Amino acid sequence: MSAVVSLALTPLLRAAAQRAGLMANPGPRRLHRRPVPTGGGLAIYFGFWIPVLVTQGWNDTLVGLLAGSTLITLVGLIDDYVELKPGAKLLGQLAAAAVLVYFGTRIQFVTNPFGGMLYLGAWGIPLTMLWIVAITNMLNLIDGLDGLAAGIASIAALALLVIAWQREQFFVAFLTAALIGSTVGFLRYNFNPARVFMGDTGGMLLGFMLGAIAVEGALKGATSIALSIPILTLGVPVLDTTCAVLRRFINGRPISQRDDQHLHHQLLRAGLSQRQAVLLLYSISAGLAAVALALVLVRASTAQASVVLVLLGVVLLGWARRLGVLGDWPPSTRLTRGSRPPISG
Repeated sequence: MSAVVSLALTPLLRAAAQRAGLMANPGPRRLHRRPVPTGGGLAIYFGFWIPVLVTQGWNDTLVGLLAGSTLITLVGLIDDYVELKPGAKLLGQLAAAAVLVYFGTRIQFVTNPFGGMLYLGAWGIPLTMLWIVAITNMLNLIDGLDGLAAGIASIAALALLVIAWQREQFFVAFLTAALIGSTVGFLRYNFNPARVFMGDTGGMLLGFMLGAIAVEGALKGATSIALSIPILTLGVPVLDTTCAVLRRFINGRPISQRDDQHLHHQLLRAGLSQRQAVLLLYSISAGLAAVALALVLVRASTAQASVVLVLLGVVLLGWARRLGVLGDWPPSTRLTRGSRPPISG
């Protein structure tokens, strides 16, 4: 149902964006050569919520998710129109996360590295808000190639769906299935060459929803490897954001300052086409999601999951460094769709 709704609404919202002048214009950090309608994340929003509201009864979790996702979608839509300042955008993200937490979605336990679990109590409120805001921005940052954010979000959501079903968290599995459907329906028009962009409207919505679903599912209750699961399923956005923070810190630039040295930019500089780069990052994301599922199925201990997480982190950071994501590439290099710049020495 979600896929059908999203598939049907995307071309209608694309036409509406064109009439309203909601267009992503070419720029120094953008890869497209002509204006493309943006704000297509609204199709994901309606594709998710119409089937959910038709089929599900009301509860506090659903009310909080509806209110929070509506707020984050509005913030993203405004940003697509006028490009909000980072502080204003962050304030909107914190407000959406606060609404979600107010209605009861929060992290209650964290893994104790020395064994067992730690009950967070009131500390669960700021930790949950930090988690939601972090994942919201991670998904939004990775949205740099046609279909990249939508595909990675679908892969991560599929892993969370399997985990929720295995744990008999059927309400969470239902929400995750709706998110996958709405995203895949939109991807029909967003894959290269994209006819519509999701914009911050969709990028922040997907991050918000994945963060919330992870709290209600993978992070719910006292599970020894809970934190490792969403980190692995969202491994590509986590890696890209970690590298971006390190790169900007090393170069003495503000964390919020945009650049063109993300994973997808560097893959294009290495000679890959847009489709090749996207499919490679899909493959990495799917591999990390499979590792997360394996850890759940074999009931890995906290120590085992931590070792796996650290080893994979070291390998991926080493790969990213060789690729130039930590700053080996000159940030002033301009990219265009389909271009294959030579690797600089």
